[in-house]
Amino acid sequence: MTEDDDRVAYLGGEGGSDLDDLTRADLDDLRDLLADESLWAEPPAGLDDGIVAAIAAEAVTRPARPETPAAPPDPAGSPTVVPLAPRRRQGLRLALSAAAAVAALAVAGIVVSRSGDSADGSVALAATDVLPDASGSASLRRTDSGWRIELDATGLPRRDGGRFYEAWLRNADGVLVSIGTFNEGVDVVLWAGVPPSEFSTLTITEEEADGDPASSGVRVLVGPVELE
Repeated sequence: MTEDDDRVAYLGGEGGSDLDDLTRADLDDLRDLLADESLWAEPPAGLDDGIVAAIAAEAVTRPARPETPAAPPDPAGSPTVVPLAPRRRQGLRLALSAAAAVAALAVAGIVVSRSGDSADGSVALAATDVLPDASGSASLRRTDSGWRIELDATGLPRRDGGRFYEAWLRNADGVLVSIGTFNEGVDVVLWAGVPPSEFSTLTITEEEADGDPASSGVRVLVGPVELE
C-alpha cells in the first residue's frame, strides 16, 4: 500500500497507522472541513448577479485618476509646453533607447555583411566568335562547402527546352570540371569543389541534354581566374 493509499484509508476511518503525527493532524483538519454541512450547501439564487452588480457599483464610485493640470497660457503668446508625467517620460526614454539600440544593431549588421562581401578571386570573361557581343564577370569566395562563384553575363540568349549553358573550370592539362548549368546569365550562382588556384580558367559553353555529360566544346565566354 502506498502513502497515498494510507491517507485515503485514514480519511475513510480505516488504517493510517503508518502515517506520522503531523500528517494525521492535517488529515483530521481536512476531515473536519469536509464534514461541515455548510460546505455542501447550495448557493442562494441570484448570487452571481449580485457579485457582478457589486463590481459595477465599485467601478462607478471609485474616483477617477487625477490628470496632470495644464500649464497656464503664456502671456507672450508662445506655445505652451505641458510637461510629461514622470512615468510617461520614463517610457519615452526607454522607447528612444530601444530605437537607438535597434539602429545600432542594424548598422553593425550592415558593416559585418559588407566586410564579409570581399571576394577571394575574380574573373573577367571575354566573348568568343560564337557570341561576339557577350561579356561577363564572376567573383569567387571560398567557403567550407567549396568555392562559391557568382556570375553575371550579358549577350547570352536564353536557352530552354533541353538547351542550356554550362560553366567549367579547366586546369593547365585541359581537364574540365563542371561547376553548374543555367539558362541565362543574370545572378548565376555556381559551386566548385576544385581549387581555382589549379583549375584557373573559367569557361562557359552551350550544351544540350543529349545524354553526353562531356563538354560540347562550343565556348561562348572564357576568362582566367585571378585570386586575391
